[in-house]
Amino acid sequence: SPRSFQPNGASKEALQCEIEELKQKDLALDQEIAQLLSEGYSLEELDKHISLLHEYNEIKDAGQMLLGKLAVIRGVTTKQLYPEYDLDLSD
Repeated sequence: SPRSFQPNGASKEALQCEIEELKQKDLALDQEIAQLLSEGYSLEELDKHISLLHEYNEIKDAGQMLLGKLAVIRGVTTKQLYPEYDLDLSD
């Protein structure tokens, strides 16, 4: 029946849209890299910054996980712990 083909068609269409979005993101990133290179940044410097950002995010994730566990133990929200540790909610 035609209905049995609908999900596959929808899935194929969704995948094609996702592929197109990824191509656009790839192009935007290539343009951003070209802009940074034209401003005098080197690939090595950009790689170092990316590496440092990954490390920062991993450390931040671990801290968030610990705050979450502490909040559960204390029976409070994570948000309530921020002032106690001089943390900014936007961090």
